[in-house]
Amino acid sequence: MTRTPTGPSAHSRYHLPAGSAAAGPYALAVSPERAGWGFSSLRVLPLAPGAAHTFRTDDSEWIVLPLRGSCTVTVTDGDRDGGETFTLRGRADVFSGVSDFAYAPRDAEVTVASAGGGRFALTGARCANRLPARYGPAGAVPVELRGAGHCTRQVHNFAAADVFEADRLIAVEVLTPGGNWSSYPPHKHDEARPGEESRLEEIYYFEIARAPGGRAAEGVGYQRVTPSGRGVGADLLAEVRTGDAVLIPDGWHGPSMAAPGHDMYYLNVMAGPGDERQWLISDHPDHAWIRDTWAGEPPDPRLPLTGPARPARPARPAPVEPPEDRP
Repeated sequence: MTRTPTGPSAHSRYHLPAGSAAAGPYALAVSPERAGWGFSSLRVLPLAPGAAHTFRTDDSEWIVLPLRGSCTVTVTDGDRDGGETFTLRGRADVFSGVSDFAYAPRDAEVTVASAGGGRFALTGARCANRLPARYGPAGAVPVELRGAGHCTRQVHNFAAADVFEADRLIAVEVLTPGGNWSSYPPHKHDEARPGEESRLEEIYYFEIARAPGGRAAEGVGYQRVTPSGRGVGADLLAEVRTGDAVLIPDGWHGPSMAAPGHDMYYLNVMAGPGDERQWLISDHPDHAWIRDTWAGEPPDPRLPLTGPARPARPARPAPVEPPEDRP
């Protein structure tokens, strides 16, 4: 559904309301050219029952991730006669569990086919190296709780930098219970400082749960982005709904706020120019102190929303390690 944006983000090119960035078969199509940057891409592909879609990966690596439904992914390239097909069991929706996924390298042809229909995220990154096509089982995806109290969130690290091999692409899913804040304290990754911060472009794609108990009310959430003094200086407070995306070329981002009664899902897609594929961030100096208040505070008892999870990480990682406040 196309929605006319209102409020502070109405004229921002960084907030893409559902339907506003549709192209061809895609409900959402964010390319580096569309975003005005160099690496990160995201497409959302709806398929009717029995339908299929074929695309070329060109200069990018891609992960096919079911948001709703199951599919097969066939990757064909010059190295394998007939290509390779992966069967993805998928899931009922993003709030019902972790999904398996398939990785496709650059310079290949990919066909996504679904007997029952569904909606599928294609997360991409321009890259230099060509890695083999692979299947990612749902059971191997680390599910982790981060934060504490009303800042607790659940993270599916399916393509985190230290979990799944890729050339540049980094992607994770985050579930935030209604009333909680995630991507908090605000953080940034817009400059290259070895061992401290990575330069990464980022896309947030949102789905918001409807009210429980059969109520028809559509859910909303909010996303904040503020300038860091580098780059374009995005300044955004967006009301986000299912199908919306937010582009973060640079700057402090967070919190991501889930309205009470409506759990929030978002998919993070990141890539950048660094020689090392790393996710290193810096907390906003005005808000980093909030971490210290989490010591001894338990996670939100509503989590995990789906499947087993490990406890939240300690309040402070070692200085040389990636900070724990990944979105």
